[in-house]
Amino acid sequence: MVRWAGFPWVAAIFAALASIILVFSGLEPALAVAVFVVWAGSLWLSAQKPPAARPASPAPGFDETQMRDLFELSQAPVIVTKRDRVTVANAAARRLFGAHMVGQDIRVTLRHPRAVALIDKAGSSGATIPGLVRRRDVWRINRKVLPGGLAVFEFVNRTAEADISRAHTDFVANASHELRTPLASIIGYVETLQDDAGGVDAELRERFLSTIQREAQRLQALVDDLMSLSRIEAEKHDVPREVIDFSSLAERAARDAAGAAHAHRLTLAIDRGVHVCGDRQQLEQMVRNLIDNAFKYGSAHTPVEVRVHVADKMRSALIVRDRGEGIAAEHLPHLTRRFYRTDPGRSRASGGTGLGLAIVKHIVERHRGKLDIASTQGDGTMVTVLLPAPSTDG
Repeated sequence: MVRWAGFPWVAAIFAALASIILVFSGLEPALAVAVFVVWAGSLWLSAQKPPAARPASPAPGFDETQMRDLFELSQAPVIVTKRDRVTVANAAARRLFGAHMVGQDIRVTLRHPRAVALIDKAGSSGATIPGLVRRRDVWRINRKVLPGGLAVFEFVNRTAEADISRAHTDFVANASHELRTPLASIIGYVETLQDDAGGVDAELRERFLSTIQREAQRLQALVDDLMSLSRIEAEKHDVPREVIDFSSLAERAARDAAGAAHAHRLTLAIDRGVHVCGDRQQLEQMVRNLIDNAFKYGSAHTPVEVRVHVADKMRSALIVRDRGEGIAAEHLPHLTRRFYRTDPGRSRASGGTGLGLAIVKHIVERHRGKLDIASTQGDGTMVTVLLPAPSTDG
């Protein structure tokens, strides 16, 4: 609809008079009319106003039910407080702190001094707090203050990151120590031979050289195991698909690990036709490590039993058992840690690097299997490895 309200009529009258004057001045009437139309049209357009914008309807109030629905399925624990009293706690928060926290002061829920200090701090903020729920836990708390006395607390679990960082630090420290020990021995004996080359008799020199060779071999074995562990960890997400005749592989690896020195102690009970999906080289290394451990730490006069069989429709089993002194129960949970030894002196004397079972654990994990170590002091140790059988889906 054409809007004439507010049209500048006075200016239009002046425009008409100006056009008439132009005609009397000798301008063509049609041209004068055209000038008037353009002038009047511009005046009319300038007088038009855009339609007034409708005011936006106010957003509905964000009540507790909506906030509860918003955060309920979040994997991170989230707590909403009103004047420091818990009004909303999602499922993850209730699992972490208990459902009883709803309605109580958040300080009572958290209790940790640094968390309470964060609550009392003005404005939005955050803090990383160790030991919030359990002694070794590490949590990042992010706090956002909202109008109306509301505050949203988000809890981010940083325990895994802290564990990885701690494990990396421990690994570097342990590896450095393990490498330093044989290197120091080698350097010491070499310097002795160099300083007193003419005064060392043949027998003593031979003993020194034997020690240097033994320590160098130990150093080489340690480096080889570290490189092997690194390769296995790099491939841990790559699930092996090759179908392996595990019966033949385990028998060959067991005989190689026993060698001529321990062949008389090796007892095999291997069912034929046991197949698994796996990496041939890593599975052979796994069998060798387990049997090598059994010969090192088992009694010198008792057999090492190796059994391979089908455990069930989904898994095949490898069992390695020695009849040695056994392992105390407090050591069992730590046996697969890198460089962990129940008897460091005996392990180093036998040439162990402290990485054998760590390598076995990572190989089993890469193959999506299960490792179990059971031991009774005075009765020996039994290690069971369960590996997935090849899929029959084609």
